[in-house]
Amino acid sequence: MMAARASKAFVFFAFLLVVLPALVVSECTCEDEDEDRDRDKALRYKIAAIASILIASAVGVLIPVIGKFVPALSPEKDVFFMVKAFAAGVILATGFIHVLPDAFENLTSPCLSDHPWGDFPFTGFVAMCTAMGTLMVDAFATVYFKKHHMNNNGPIEAGNDVDEEKNSAHDGHLHLHTHATHGHAHGSSDSASSQLLRHRVISQVLELGIIVHSVIIGISLGASESPKTIRPLVAALTFHQFFEGMGLGSCITQAKFKNKTITVMALFFALTTPVGIAIGIGITNVYDENSQNALIVEGIFNAASAGILIYMALVDLLAADFMTDRMQNSSRLQIGSNLSLLLGAGLMSLIAKWA
Repeated sequence: MMAARASKAFVFFAFLLVVLPALVVSECTCEDEDEDRDRDKALRYKIAAIASILIASAVGVLIPVIGKFVPALSPEKDVFFMVKAFAAGVILATGFIHVLPDAFENLTSPCLSDHPWGDFPFTGFVAMCTAMGTLMVDAFATVYFKKHHMNNNGPIEAGNDVDEEKNSAHDGHLHLHTHATHGHAHGSSDSASSQLLRHRVISQVLELGIIVHSVIIGISLGASESPKTIRPLVAALTFHQFFEGMGLGSCITQAKFKNKTITVMALFFALTTPVGIAIGIGITNVYDENSQNALIVEGIFNAASAGILIYMALVDLLAADFMTDRMQNSSRLQIGSNLSLLLGAGLMSLIAKWA
């Protein structure tokens, strides 16, 4: 089942990488004459960007995953809550500060015709529809897979190398020690399976939102021939992908996937932006970021990605943890998680100065 879903995700990812460049390649309609251009120097920066972003992405997504080998970072510890809150703040700021403003800039560009783009706030509309769509997909997917596993007469399997939810007999009663994310002690394997299923749906939907805007970021950087534009982006996007990887890695950890699935998801995230940069390099001669097609496609995809990221950060990452009994019964954990949230959102917002 998980292998089939991973294959479908790979097909979608490949389709996105093939179709998106074709959509944004078009004739120039609105030139930026003041931009300095130096193809050779820009290419060196792009190669450096591929290497640094690839490494930062891989390290970021793997830090939470290695929690199963480092007891201090395991999901049952308070530190994990704080790391996850920090990462959620990064993802929230990515949606509000980085992606959504870019979408507004694209879809309100003077290079676009006034009709229909000047007649209606399409950016907010697309982001709103995508957030509602994410909620619907989230709910329907959870119900569907829950029924599927129930019909197969068995709980969802956790990874073969990850600690399972453990049962212990005490005073004649069976107590299930469940994942600490929601802070509830569930009394049945069905409840544990439902929790595990929610984490799996969350991690996959979140990765979809991240992949969409990462492809766009990579293509835009790779197609640029301005060293002045690329240079600050290399450092900013390196930190951006590192922190975002921590958020995704936290969700993957809680989903308890098998090693093969973890590897596939981590590779998808780590390779998306570098592959986007490589595609951008390949279409440099025919790509114009100010063409109408490029502005419309990038704007719509950015708005859709922002809707997904904002929904996931607020609902599936923050609310799911901050409203638990464990969080609300511990002042220390509340303070630490709130400070981590503010720090993550603050640092990601600061990066917007250069990105």
